[in-house]
Amino acid sequence: MSITAEAAWARLNALAKPPGSLGRLESLAARLAVIQQSLRPVTRPRRLVLFAGDHGVAASGVTAWPSSVTGAMIGLICAGRASSSALARAQDADLRLVDVGSLSGTADPPAFFRDARIAPGTADLSGGAAMTPANFDAAWTIGEEEARFAHAGGFKVLIAGEMGIGNTTPAACLTMLLTGAELATGRGAGADDDMLARKTAIVEAAVAGARSLDPKTGIAAVCGFEIAAMAGFFAQAAQQGSTILLDGYVTTAAALIAEHLCPGTAARMIAAHLSAEPGHRAALDALGLEPLLEWNMRLGEGTGALTALPLLDSAAALMSDVALLSEVTP
Repeated sequence: MSITAEAAWARLNALAKPPGSLGRLESLAARLAVIQQSLRPVTRPRRLVLFAGDHGVAASGVTAWPSSVTGAMIGLICAGRASSSALARAQDADLRLVDVGSLSGTADPPAFFRDARIAPGTADLSGGAAMTPANFDAAWTIGEEEARFAHAGGFKVLIAGEMGIGNTTPAACLTMLLTGAELATGRGAGADDDMLARKTAIVEAAVAGARSLDPKTGIAAVCGFEIAAMAGFFAQAAQQGSTILLDGYVTTAAALIAEHLCPGTAARMIAAHLSAEPGHRAALDALGLEPLLEWNMRLGEGTGALTALPLLDSAAALMSDVALLSEVTP
């Protein structure tokens, strides 16, 4: 039997509580039930797959941080001392790290690290295409493989996170390209006014160039290895019936690609939060998603989604564990 939104709401309204008394938690529970096609949805086990990649555009003055920080953060994640590592432990989420295209990894990688590097970072999109269509396909395939691997491992909720200095620049390009939004460029990880002006000009010029290309070539021209991998991850996760908890601005740019190339992917998604980046609302609106949290988070690494995980747990518990009103009334 197909679980429709009406069927989910019928169960929620039949529980031993006043209808609608748990507000948006009930809306989340209904969406979770429809996504999983079950009136008793589950949220465990869950996995965060963190995709890492460097961006050539970082050298054009769009970020306050050097690209070397990507490799340093890969090491910190591997050591279990990054924000994503701490939050994954706190939320009992499995963490897997995939290096899709960074300049450096870690000398002694743990079991959850996968080196799948296509190249040492993308080209500078301010001077031409960041990626070729072949690069894009290779990264997409890496993401697909990770989604299949997670599904084979029995993981019910999948999160994609990213690590890549400069990646809010391609995210802004993709948001403008795929939604038509005019204001999509923000400060990322702390750009000052001069950097923001430079970043905005680069994004506008790159998007103008991408619009003159065929859709897939245009996407590749302003994309990143880790973003393309997340897009493939999302598309495959949706196809196999996984529940996708969407993180912030960069992951939502990847979600836009997945929905554009594989329509219907967004139907399997729950948006964890609204980023501080100005283009994030337009990207979520284009996907038809309403964020659970609005806490001005902008770190990435899947941290916003990890923070929202307890809300999914509460929604699943509501659907699965609360008695029906008919059981407690004469």
